[in-house]
Amino acid sequence: MNSRLKGQGGEDRAAAYLESQGYEIVARNFRSSFGEIDIIALDRDTLVFIEVKAWSLFGIENLEYSITKQKQQRIIKTAKFFIGTHREYNSMALRFDIIFIGNQGIHHLASAFMERVL
Repeated sequence: MNSRLKGQGGEDRAAAYLESQGYEIVARNFRSSFGEIDIIALDRDTLVFIEVKAWSLFGIENLEYSITKQKQQRIIKTAKFFIGTHREYNSMALRFDIIFIGNQGIHHLASAFMERVL
């Protein structure tokens, strides 16, 4: 299976998992000139931007380090673009999560990273 199909399958599993947990999927594979966000979902009154990593094998330790600072910045810029073009979400709290899909199941790392204000 090529990596694109593997990634799509992982995103499908992640979306189904989120829905089973009560999330409402707002968008999938949202793209801007800054990058892409795999899944955007509502968790009650919080808008959640989710990066999905599909691995055939993963360990639980240090999962939050699997997304580089550069990737985090692209996701944050894309999230800001999304908010700018979907003003109905302007007043909501924001969160950045990572979902890992692997042979061992699904691991959801909520609040995996945040925008750093200097």
